[in-house]
Amino acid sequence: MKKERKIISQIFMAIMLLFFYAPIIYTVVFSFNGNKSLTHLSGFSLKWYEKMFSSSDMMSGIVYTVLIAVIATIVSTIVGTITAIGLSKSNNVLKTMVERTNDLPIMNPEIVTAIGLLMFFSSLGIKKGFVTMLLAHIMFCIPYVMLSVTPKLRRLDPNLADACMDLGATPFQALIKVIVPQIMPGIISGALIAFTMSFDDFIISYFVTGNGVNNISIMVYTMSKRINPSINALSTIIILLITIVLVLINIIPLIKERKQVK
Repeated sequence: MKKERKIISQIFMAIMLLFFYAPIIYTVVFSFNGNKSLTHLSGFSLKWYEKMFSSSDMMSGIVYTVLIAVIATIVSTIVGTITAIGLSKSNNVLKTMVERTNDLPIMNPEIVTAIGLLMFFSSLGIKKGFVTMLLAHIMFCIPYVMLSVTPKLRRLDPNLADACMDLGATPFQALIKVIVPQIMPGIISGALIAFTMSFDDFIISYFVTGNGVNNISIMVYTMSKRINPSINALSTIIILLITIVLVLINIIPLIKERKQVK
């Protein structure tokens, strides 16, 4: 009976893995297809990668996506971390109010946030484009950073900063040399989530963009209305980059631990 349950669980696990990874494998395989067909393979070819790199629209979309994601990640990580640290030293009433407000962009459906930002920028007469998309991405990335940093701050000794300053450190030195290193895992997690959310966003970006500023998600949406295997090539490169980042994130801590043990 136990063997049968084990076999059934293994089969179920294999089906689930196939369900999750089959679309990714399909995308990678057909990015090297020799013709436009998305169902029949006709030999190995790199022409869709060549078309992707020769397309000015696709390359500009990649540049805008990466640039906005990097800037939004840096700004939201700094602002979110400083805000979380400030709230940890604030009174309970202010802390509760800000934390509840911080939860709104996460709990809100993206379409509501997108329409709200569209109306906000329109009421101020701000021309939609790179700046509006960047501001929107910073806005919805900050709450994720705060959610990642706040639990780390709650685990810290509340008297740690005072102890540092009693030993001669300035408030800035206590922050940079003691507090920040202690919460660094939360900061890194928040930054990674912010980058992923910005890189992947479509709904909010679609409503606040303009002047020919398109990120990858908007570009893929417009290209999906017609057969264009270059989408598979672009998706394959994104999958490869994400895989490399995930591998590095998991391997680097192991290497550091081994060096410390030696």
